[in-house]
Amino acid sequence: MHELPVTEKILDIALKHAAMNGATRIHSITLKVGGLTDLEDTWLQHYFDYLSKETIAGGAKLIIINDGIRLRCGGCKTMIETSKEKLQDEQCPHCSATQGFTILSGREYFIEEMLAE
Repeated sequence: MHELPVTEKILDIALKHAAMNGATRIHSITLKVGGLTDLEDTWLQHYFDYLSKETIAGGAKLIIINDGIRLRCGGCKTMIETSKEKLQDEQCPHCSATQGFTILSGREYFIEEMLAE
């Protein structure tokens, strides 16, 4: 259910940018979604369809790019790309550490691109 407020914010940002640029129709919005967000693609589109119905974004498609999770080893500073499924058992490939990682990315979601006319 946390997709609803996220989708409201995405639509608000898209409509503001469309207005600033004189757009009359939004065709698609490309979102980049981090692997730790728990946002469901299906629910994002469902809520977007409902919320955008009477706007210039009505009928627009959300293109969702699921981004991974990036960590930095606390011991040797090696950057590691992982997935949510592997996160609990992650091990540094350089120094073999199994804890002390810093999450660099994976919690974010943002609009990467918008196609409008």
